[in-house]
Amino acid sequence: MSTLEKSSYHHGDLRAALLSTAMEMLENGEPFSLRAVARQAGVSPTAPYRHFKDRDALESALAVEGFRDLLADLGSGRGLPASASDLAEFAVAYVAFALRRPALFGVMFGKPCDDADDERVKAADALHALLADALDHVFPDADASALASAGWGLAHGLACLHLDGKLRAMSEEEVADRVRSAFLAITSVGS
Repeated sequence: MSTLEKSSYHHGDLRAALLSTAMEMLENGEPFSLRAVARQAGVSPTAPYRHFKDRDALESALAVEGFRDLLADLGSGRGLPASASDLAEFAVAYVAFALRRPALFGVMFGKPCDDADDERVKAADALHALLADALDHVFPDADASALASAGWGLAHGLACLHLDGKLRAMSEEEVADRVRSAFLAITSVGS
């Protein structure tokens, strides 16, 4: 059952309550539809349509929340990186997020961004901009955009390989060491 008890929702921020309920259902592996989210949140079956035109719109809103959470994880206690080792920690945080929240990660990256969905596009762009800024700070003479794509691709690929069971690890530290080593191997080539 959702953190919102059935029939307990009467006022306040309906959109936030629906998102919270949908996020909980997603991360608990429960299939959800707008009707299921409404039922779990204790609101009428038509209430979600005030904020989301369909399930895709709800998933897009969840993806935006996921991008914001991932950005918070990447920035947690960190300034801009000063070295390739610091950059590798971004990759470690990225993969850790994916492994900790696989269902949300799947929603974030499982479908192409709809350019008409401004919030989702902005949230994804903010992630790319953070990585580009970080890479530009460490490698000021390089093409930050190309490096950002390469770094994101490496971290994302490692996350997917772990999620798909293609790379196995016995512990979170083993995963972190693998990600760190891969990232440092790529950034040290040609140095």
